[in-house]
Amino acid sequence: MLMPTLAINNLRFQNRGPYSFRIEAGECVGLQGDSGAGKSLLLRAIADLDPRTGLMQLGDINADAVAAPVWRRTVGLLPAESGWWLESVGDHFADFDAIDDGMLAAVGLDRSVQTWQISRLSTGEKQRLAIVRLLHNQPHCLLLDEPTASLDQGAVTRVEELLLAYCKTQGAPMLWVSHDPAQLARISEHLFLMVTDGRLIDTGGAHDEC
Repeated sequence: MLMPTLAINNLRFQNRGPYSFRIEAGECVGLQGDSGAGKSLLLRAIADLDPRTGLMQLGDINADAVAAPVWRRTVGLLPAESGWWLESVGDHFADFDAIDDGMLAAVGLDRSVQTWQISRLSTGEKQRLAIVRLLHNQPHCLLLDEPTASLDQGAVTRVEELLLAYCKTQGAPMLWVSHDPAQLARISEHLFLMVTDGRLIDTGGAHDEC
C-alpha cells in the first residue's frame, strides 16, 4: 500500500509564506487560527487552485511534474462550501452505485439519496454528501476546511470517525482546519496555528494542551 508523506517547501502565495512542513502518512494535523488568517488560502494553495511558488510533494509525486487535475485528484480538498451544480445528487458522482453502503451509513444516509434533488438538501446534508464524494474519489491526501461546521453533534462524531478511519487505513496525510479546540484535541496528532499576519506556528502535539 502506498504510504505517502506530504512535503511542503517554501510555499508562497498572495504575499504569504514561505511555509515549509511535512505531514506523515496516516497523520492528522490540525490547523487553527482566527477567521481571515489565511487557513483556507493555504489549503487552496496546496491543492494548486491558486497561483503559488515553492515545492509540493506527495510521496513520489511532484505537483510541478504532473498536470494540475492529476494533482487535485491525488490531493483531495474539501472546501468549507461544497459545489452542487447539477439537478440531482447522483448526477454529481461518476458511479453512485459503486459507493459503499457503509460509507453512506457512516454519515447517516442511505442509497435513496441518489435521487434527491439538490434543491431539497440542507446545508448539513450537502456537507455530508461532499465528504462521501471526496472519499469515493480515493485521494491519497485530505485537505479539510471545517468539515463538520454545519453538522449536529451526532453527525460530527460519525464524520470524525469516518475521516480518521480513512486517514489510518489508507495512510493518507490529513490537514484539518477547525475553529473548535476540543475537536482538534480529539482528532489531531499535531497542531499548527496560523496567526493574523500569516505566520504558521507549530504548536506541538494536540494533546499537550489538554
